[in-house]
Amino acid sequence: MTVTEINIKEVKAFVDAALEGLQKELRELNHQIWSNPELAYEEHQAHDTICDFIEAQGFAVTRHAYGLDTSFEVLSGTGGRLINFNAEYDALPDIGHACGHNLISTSSVAAFIALSLALKKFGLPGRTQLLGTPAEENGGGKAKLIEAGAYKGVDISLMAHPGPKQIYPGQECCGIAGTLMNARKNIHCEFSGRNAHAGGNPWEGINALDALVSSYNNVAVLRQQLLPDQRIHCAFLDTPKVANVIPAYTKAFWQVRSPTLTGLTTLIGKVRNCIEAGALATGCQVKIEEDELYTDVRLNDTLCERYQVHMGSYNRDVLKRHDKVLTGSSDIGNVSYETPTLHTMFGIPAPEKSFPHHPTFAAAAGTDEAHTEAVIVGKSLALIGWDMVSGDDLYDITRNQWQDEIVRKD
Repeated sequence: MTVTEINIKEVKAFVDAALEGLQKELRELNHQIWSNPELAYEEHQAHDTICDFIEAQGFAVTRHAYGLDTSFEVLSGTGGRLINFNAEYDALPDIGHACGHNLISTSSVAAFIALSLALKKFGLPGRTQLLGTPAEENGGGKAKLIEAGAYKGVDISLMAHPGPKQIYPGQECCGIAGTLMNARKNIHCEFSGRNAHAGGNPWEGINALDALVSSYNNVAVLRQQLLPDQRIHCAFLDTPKVANVIPAYTKAFWQVRSPTLTGLTTLIGKVRNCIEAGALATGCQVKIEEDELYTDVRLNDTLCERYQVHMGSYNRDVLKRHDKVLTGSSDIGNVSYETPTLHTMFGIPAPEKSFPHHPTFAAAAGTDEAHTEAVIVGKSLALIGWDMVSGDDLYDITRNQWQDEIVRKD
């Protein structure tokens, strides 16, 4: 059977049937991940749960892939283009799966299985990759996987992230195919001064707490000049535990976000100035280190359009894209600089004003209704993969759009 003889409706019917037969197992997989939240690079149970599940379906799994203990890789098929699906499964401290990564992994696992079986059923050349991508919240797992070569040869990368149905204020829908996200970078700073008795001879001290507070206040003043979608966050990691000693050491952690890499670079420079000024004003020494660059996301109109079409076939009304920046960040942006990428947002039932990184969203991510949406999304991702494997013209358009976006952003 040739590609032209295979009707997309036949493929959809096969995908639906294949995942219907795994309905119970997929729900249990989702529940196991949601019930056992694990932090960045500690997702051992999620890693093993997913690997065990995939092996039970007859696929060979490479555990602890690419030098990361909680990453894995599954490859299927021969010849043709390589379609990558990203599975995230890390959680947040204290509030569990409040970003719904259990649903991300569920949708990607479903998509991988469905497309792999469809390619085999219809005899179409093409390859699939399910990549376990740990530490999205903090740690930049995908950036490390890129460096290790995990995305080498990938033609299309696909994944989906849950959110409330009103992800943007006043805009309720079943999801948004293309969402712009901020570039992000971490800054770590340590101030070093000199101890002294706070009551007896404070003039002999060099106050590292003053340096830290001054730097924080400097950034607070800078906020007046931030662009609307730029963000700066700070956590004080090491501060004095007593009041009667001039502190000689403090430590802080900053995250800086901007809609573009160029804007991020400029803003990072300003934040560094604020930190260095705090040190200068107090006479402290300061050590500043930057790490974990998450780039902005390069949208692809063709992938967004195909997602909109396939979700529509499941009676889900999805916006093609939204031009307002979703001011969160993700290391999927780094992948979008490597290959054409879709990082869609899909809506799940959640309480009013619930939003990712809140306990109410963690509860919503564990429901049967949210699972149902994740599986439908997985089916749609599988069908996009089919489009990209089977349609030379469509793939060429997708690739050309990605290259044009690189030129435009560079």
